[in-house]
Amino acid sequence: MNNAVKKYMRIQGREIAYRTGKPVGIFILNWRKIRDGIYTKADAELYESTYKWFLKNLPEPPFYGDNNDNPQGAITYFKTASFEPMREKAEILMGLLDKYKVPYDIVYTDYVGKVIYEDEYQVAVIDE
Repeated sequence: MNNAVKKYMRIQGREIAYRTGKPVGIFILNWRKIRDGIYTKADAELYESTYKWFLKNLPEPPFYGDNNDNPQGAITYFKTASFEPMREKAEILMGLLDKYKVPYDIVYTDYVGKVIYEDEYQVAVIDE
C-alpha cells in the first residue's frame, strides 16, 4: 500500500488524551515529556521554538480556545497533499521523541470521521 495516496496523516502517541479519548497528537506528546521533566533544557527549548513555528504557520482550529477546552473532543490530521511545508518541523518533533525513545505512530487514512474544521493544511474531526 502506498501511503502517499492517502488523504490524511496523523502523528500520534500511544497515550490517550483525557479530553478526546483518542491517542495524543505529536504536540501534546512532546509537551507531556517536558512537563514531566524528561527533556533537557535544550530539547525543551527546541520543542518550544518548533511549536512557535507551527503557531505562526499552521492555523489553529477555533475550538481549542483560550483554555484548550475542545468541547467536542476533536483531533486533527494533516492533509498529505499539503504537508510538505510542515515536514521539516514535524521531523524535529519526531526526532525528539526518537531521542527519548517515546513510541509514536504515523497513521495514514482516507477515513477520519466527521470533519468539523478544515484549512489548507489540516482537518479536525470527531467521531461520526
